Amino acid sequence: MDTMKAPAPRTPLNLDVSFRRNYARQDIVGILKNISLSGAFLEVSSHDLRVEEKVNLTFIVGSRERKICAQIIWKNSLGAGIKFMPLNNRDVQIVDDLIYYVESKRLGHRGILDGILKKVS
Repeated sequence: MDTMKAPAPRTPLNLDVSFRRNYARQDIVGILKNISLSGAFLEVSSHDLRVEEKVNLTFIVGSRERKICAQIIWKNSLGAGIKFMPLNNRDVQIVDDLIYYVESKRLGHRGILDGILKKVS
């Protein structure tokens, strides 16, 4: 019997974020490259992030600033895999809203492209 859980499905995106280590005063800028309800891949150039380190992410969805806590679970030369650490249902909703926002934008663009292709054919 396999006791490992499969990772949650990832939604690709390209979202600028700033984040701060729990003990730091200065924000670091990165890009969320994919996201799921459980975590994300944070692309960040020249970093010294440590596995198990906690960070506080800040990003804009629509025109609203959102914040959520996360923990570094792995890293490589491109960035780090992060696990969201929701403190309450509101935090879970923030991630869900972001995934919905990204997917609906993608579907909206796809609908426009489908309309154009129908007119051209």
